[in-house]
Amino acid sequence: MNKKLGFGLMRLPMLDNGKVNFDEFNKMVDEYLERGFTYFDTALMYCDGQSEAAVKKGIVERHPRESFTITTKMHSGYFKNPEEMEKVFEGQLERTGAGYFDYYLVHDVNSHSYPHYTKCGTFEWLKDKKDKGLVKCMGFSFHDGPELLDQVLTEHPEAEFVQLQINYLDWNSVSVRSRECYEVAVKHGKKVIVMEPVKGGTLANVPAEVSKLFKDKDPNASIPSWAIRFAATPENVMLVLSGMSNLEQLRDNTGYMQDFKPLTDEEFAMALEAAKIINKEIAIPCTGCSYCTGGCPVGMPIPTFFSLYNTDKKDINAKNWTPQQELYFNVAKTSCKASDCIKCGMCEGICPQSLKIRDLLDEVANYFEVENA
Repeated sequence: MNKKLGFGLMRLPMLDNGKVNFDEFNKMVDEYLERGFTYFDTALMYCDGQSEAAVKKGIVERHPRESFTITTKMHSGYFKNPEEMEKVFEGQLERTGAGYFDYYLVHDVNSHSYPHYTKCGTFEWLKDKKDKGLVKCMGFSFHDGPELLDQVLTEHPEAEFVQLQINYLDWNSVSVRSRECYEVAVKHGKKVIVMEPVKGGTLANVPAEVSKLFKDKDPNASIPSWAIRFAATPENVMLVLSGMSNLEQLRDNTGYMQDFKPLTDEEFAMALEAAKIINKEIAIPCTGCSYCTGGCPVGMPIPTFFSLYNTDKKDINAKNWTPQQELYFNVAKTSCKASDCIKCGMCEGICPQSLKIRDLLDEVANYFEVENA
């Protein structure tokens, strides 16, 4: 692997009917490969379960198998025992048509999922898949603190890499602790794949003050390029994933990553300064991954509500009305209101950002349902 940009298949181009737009996706795949990039990252739950099948139709059936690498994952929510892991894996081979997986991850290792993975022997199961040639390289994605990461890597030295959330907003975060987790991976001699380098789009749409900071330094560089280059700069980072949903994004990302230049020490520090500015403005640091919604007993559209709240908090309310207020109640009509949360806490157990979702939903309810009622 000689290029450090991976194509994340979590946010694909979609049609109005909710299906993958293969006209657009196929063009993106072709251009990505033509520019010398090879790494595609999928998972069973991505794009409402359509992502793995999109791999088969858009990549595997259209390009020689040796011209690309495929990564997918085993999530704790899809199995209760080793037999069910086997069924999930067989389904993934069938849906993708890949024959084997170049990279395979134990997905979303954290304090809640790790005991389940340990009980079911998931790491040992994955090592067996590698020994049989069905997986070429094994690792895990991680959403928790450096202490647990150190434990997992100590107990499972067979893991060849770890996937971490790294971006300039989270590098020194007291909740995500990106830098500390990266340093643990380095201590164990593991390569790092980066997820959420643009933090769900947050670092593509930055405050005007941050935009000016970057543009004054390099007028020709896009705003997202600063985030991706930041994430790719640390020495042990082997790859940065970017969820690209249109050709414009793909062309921008592959353009500056074809001949990747790490940030200088001055530029790295400047990005961290930008993080301080952004943190003053963002209300809820949700990335929109939607992990929290799958098991919600009331069907709460949590990322949608948080996005509307963040946008509305930044809006200029000159007319005592904003579009987000109306959108909030329109969404609520077809699902539920934030105040309908039953406080079960299932969402908090799976949130990669460790957000206190129940308390934040109270904020959203008070904001839209009371203050703006």
